[in-house]
Amino acid sequence: MAWRVLEKKGIHAGVAKALASIPRKHGLISSSPCGDATKSIFASIGCISETSFSSMFQATGYCEVFFKDSQLRCYHASTQLYARMRHAETFGLKTPKKEKFVKRDSKSQPPVEAPYVPPRLQKPTKSLPDKTIDIFEGMTIVELAKQAGESVSTLQGILVNVGEKVDSEFHPLSIDVAELVAMEVGVNVKRLHSSEGTEILPRPPVVTVMGHVDHGKTSLLDALRQTSVAAKEAGGITQHLGAFVVGMTSGASITFLDTPGHAAFSAMRARGAAVTDIVVLVVAADDGVMPQTLEAMSHAKAANVPIVVAINKCDKPAANPERVKLQLASEGLLLEDMGGDVQVVEVSAVKKTGLDNLEEALLLQAEMMDLKARIDGPAQAYVVEARLDKGRGPLATAIVKAGTLVCGQHVVIGSEWGRIRAIRDTVGKMTREAKPAMPVEIEGLKGLPMAGDDIVVVESEERARMLSAGRKRKYDKDRLRKISEGRAEALEQLEEVPERVELPIIVKADVQGTVQAVTDALKSLNSPQVFVNIVHVGVGPLSQSDVDLAQACGACIVAFNVKSPPSSLSLAAAQASIKLFLHRVIYHLLEDVGNMIVDKAPGTYETQVAGEAEVLGIFELKGRSKARGADVKIAGCRVLDGHVTRSSTIRLLRSGEIVFEGSCASLKREKQDVDTVKKGNECGLVIRDWDDFQIGDVIQCLEQVVRKPKFISSQSGAVRIEC
Repeated sequence: MAWRVLEKKGIHAGVAKALASIPRKHGLISSSPCGDATKSIFASIGCISETSFSSMFQATGYCEVFFKDSQLRCYHASTQLYARMRHAETFGLKTPKKEKFVKRDSKSQPPVEAPYVPPRLQKPTKSLPDKTIDIFEGMTIVELAKQAGESVSTLQGILVNVGEKVDSEFHPLSIDVAELVAMEVGVNVKRLHSSEGTEILPRPPVVTVMGHVDHGKTSLLDALRQTSVAAKEAGGITQHLGAFVVGMTSGASITFLDTPGHAAFSAMRARGAAVTDIVVLVVAADDGVMPQTLEAMSHAKAANVPIVVAINKCDKPAANPERVKLQLASEGLLLEDMGGDVQVVEVSAVKKTGLDNLEEALLLQAEMMDLKARIDGPAQAYVVEARLDKGRGPLATAIVKAGTLVCGQHVVIGSEWGRIRAIRDTVGKMTREAKPAMPVEIEGLKGLPMAGDDIVVVESEERARMLSAGRKRKYDKDRLRKISEGRAEALEQLEEVPERVELPIIVKADVQGTVQAVTDALKSLNSPQVFVNIVHVGVGPLSQSDVDLAQACGACIVAFNVKSPPSSLSLAAAQASIKLFLHRVIYHLLEDVGNMIVDKAPGTYETQVAGEAEVLGIFELKGRSKARGADVKIAGCRVLDGHVTRSSTIRLLRSGEIVFEGSCASLKREKQDVDTVKKGNECGLVIRDWDDFQIGDVIQCLEQVVRKPKFISSQSGAVRIEC
C-alpha cells in the first residue's frame, strides 16, 4: 500500500534516485546506511513524515536486501532466487546441483516368512572374586585408598557415614575402622598385627597331634596327662578338636590340640595345623603310613610347621618301626636317622614307654624355635571350636596367640560379637584373663561363631555392633553371589547333565566344627543321580522347629552326637513320615545316609544280554491262507546260556556281527506257546520282519535293567557314591 501511495504522488523516481545514491560496502549495507537512506528519502519526499516512513521501512525486515540493488522488482524475491539471478558468492550460498534422476522400482517384493527364533537367555556374567588387601593399625586414608583402588574422597565420605572424624587424607585410622571402610567398598581384608610390645616373654608351645584314625593319638595324650578321654569318645575315635594344657615332669607346660583322624574331619585338621607351632605325627608301628597320615603331612607342610614323628604301638608283636621310617622317607619326610632334621620317637601309649623321650623332643624343638609372644595390649586369639550350651548360650573354645584376653572386653568373632562374661580354662575353672598359648572357653557371645574365626578385641560396644553388621552384610553379599554363579553354571550345564533327584537334609550336631565336618562329608555323597541339598544346619539338640522345617520341605534329619530327642518329638517325626538318623559314630552315619541315597536314586537303564541261543535248523510254513498271512520261516534253536523271553528284544548275530535287531513274533516249545525258554531247552523262534536265517546264527535275548549306584567306603574312611 505504501508503494501505491508513493506512485500516486509521483515520488517513485525520487525514491529510486535516493536509494541509488547510497554507497555500498562489499555488497552489504550496514545498519547505519539504513537510517541515512530513510533521511534521504524523507528529504526527497516532503509529504510523508520521517517517523512513520522509518517505522514502516524497518518493520518490513528487508532493509538489507532492499539496498543490495536498485531494482525494486526483486524486493519480494526469496534469497535463493535472488542468488540464482545474481552472484551467489556474495551471500556465501551454494546453488544446489542437479542430480541425475534415478527411477525406482515400483514392484513391491512379497515379505519373506522367516522362522521364529526365540531370544537367547542372557547368562549372568561371573563377577570377579574380591581382592584381599592388608590392613594394619595406623594406616592412612591414602594408603587404604591406594590398596582398595578407590578415590580418597570416596573413603572420606564413608568415614563420615560411620561417624569417624577426618582431619586430612593423611589421618591415621584404627584397624577396625579400616576394615569397616574396606567392607563398604567391597574388598576382603587381612589383618596384620604388630608383634611389638613393651613386654615380650617366652610362651609355651602349641602342639597338634595328627595322624590316621585309630593310630592311638588320644591314647598317647591320655598317657601324657594321666586321664582317659578315649573311653568317653563314641566308638573309641576322636570326633572333636580338643585343647588342653599338659604339665610335664620337668615343670614345663605344653598346650596340646587333639585332632580327629577320620577322613570327614579334614577341615578340623587344617584348623589345628594353622594355629600350632609343632605337629606330632602319630603313626602306628603295626599299620604304617595311611591316607590320613599323608594328609596330615600335607597340612603341616602347607602351614610351614615342623614335624615330630611318634611311632606308637611299639609294644605289639606285629610292630615294625623300621618299615614305618622307610615309608615316611619315601614320602619326602627327612628323618634324623637318615640325615634329616625330623625327630623320630618310638612310644607306647599302653605301656607308657618312650614318653620322656617325646617330651624332650618337643621341648628341644620349641627351644630351637625360640617361641615368644607379646603379653601386653589387645589380645589376638583363634577359635578352635564352638558349641551351644543350654544354660550358658554360645561358647567358643579359643587359643590366645598374643596379648592378654581380659574378662569384660568387647570382642568380634567372625560376624558375631559380644562382651566376654566369663573365661574358663581347660578344667572348667573361671579365670579373669588368658595369656598367650592358653586354651580357654569364652562365654557371653550374642551368636555362635564359626570354627576357625579370629577374635578381635574392640574398644566399645558401638564399634563391635558396626563391625559385626558390616561383616554380616559382606557375608550375605558373597553368599548371594555364589548362589547366582551356581545358577549360571547350572544353566550352562542344563542340556548336558541329566535330571537328578534331590535329597534335602537337616544337620544337627553338638559343636560347630562337627557340623561343618558332617556337612562336608554328606556333600561328598553327591552323585549324578542324587543331589544332597543341606537345607539347614544347627548346633544343639533337636527341636520342634527342626521337625516342622523337615515336614515343610520333605527333608530327613541327621542328628550327630546330640542327646536323644523326647518321645513326643520322635512320635511327631514318625507321624509326619520324617526319617531320623541319630548317630554318635561318623562311620555309621555315612553308611546309613549312603544306603538311603542308593535307594532313592532312580538308576540308569542299561541293555544286557539275558540269554543266547544257536540256530540248529530252519523250518518254513507254506500255503497259508490270506487271513493267516504270508509264508513264515521258523528258526529251530537251542538255548545255550540264560533264557529267551518272547517280550524282549531279539538280536541276530552272524559271524560275530550284528545282522538284525527286532522283536519276537512267536516263541514255541513242543507246539506250545511259551513266554520263556531256559538254558538247555530247544524252541522255535520267529522274528518279526526277518526270515533270512542260517544254521549257526546266534540269537541274543536283550533286556532293559535298572542299574543302581553303589555306596563305597574305603579303608581310610573316605566314602563315595559310584554310579
